[in-house]
Amino acid sequence: MRTIAITNQKGGCGKTTTAVNLAAALARQEYRTLLIDLDPQGHATLAMGLTPQECERTIFDVILNPSVPLPLVVCASPIGTLDVAPSNVLLSGAESHLTRLYDREYVLRDRLEAVRQRYHYCIIDCSPSLSLLTLNAVVAAAEIIVPVQTHYYAIEGLRQMLETVDVVRQRFHPELQVGGILLTLAERRTLLARQVEQQMREYFGDLVFQTVIHRCIRLAEAPGAGQSIFTYDPCSSGATEYTQLAKEIDYEQIRASQTGVFHL
Repeated sequence: MRTIAITNQKGGCGKTTTAVNLAAALARQEYRTLLIDLDPQGHATLAMGLTPQECERTIFDVILNPSVPLPLVVCASPIGTLDVAPSNVLLSGAESHLTRLYDREYVLRDRLEAVRQRYHYCIIDCSPSLSLLTLNAVVAAAEIIVPVQTHYYAIEGLRQMLETVDVVRQRFHPELQVGGILLTLAERRTLLARQVEQQMREYFGDLVFQTVIHRCIRLAEAPGAGQSIFTYDPCSSGATEYTQLAKEIDYEQIRASQTGVFHL
């Protein structure tokens, strides 16, 4: 199972949109995919048509109680090969519990062992902060994808994020890779967006995905309907771009298997 954490310490960068629609795009390519909502806001859960408050068990139970295996909380989605581990506001209380545990940074990694043979991909949606939950996601992942809005301030935030990755490598997870930087919420017609994209590609090189996610009203509407873009409007530009992203990520998986390294 290839585990990818979608993370950025800055909010409003399309992180949950990317987690939900990348997971859906991979599932549509017939990969068995698990989407884990590790954000107490439960937005990825809502986007999959679930009501967080009505979920009998969530990822909160898995983290706090070793006797609750991950498969017990997994819910089906409208896409047959995509499952969801939901969350709700109770997850915000997991931090205080985790701080009392030995090896608290590795709890999620250990819980994922129960499903490692069941899925091809696991996509983790993280909260927009460097919390202990986010640290668990990053330590559990083989790689991270960092969505970045095409604004100048995002570049400085991205530098900080990559510095954090170096710290995580040194202290907890030496094999952690940066799978890529994803430019999101790009404006097609503005000079600013083009300038920021050019600067990002010049500074970070091949770390930046070729796929760019542009602003799309259908992408913004889909969560309100409790759907991914692929069930809400499969012919939209948003669906096309997330399909391209999934193919780009899948290509890197093939390349990694041939060379023994992930995309850097």
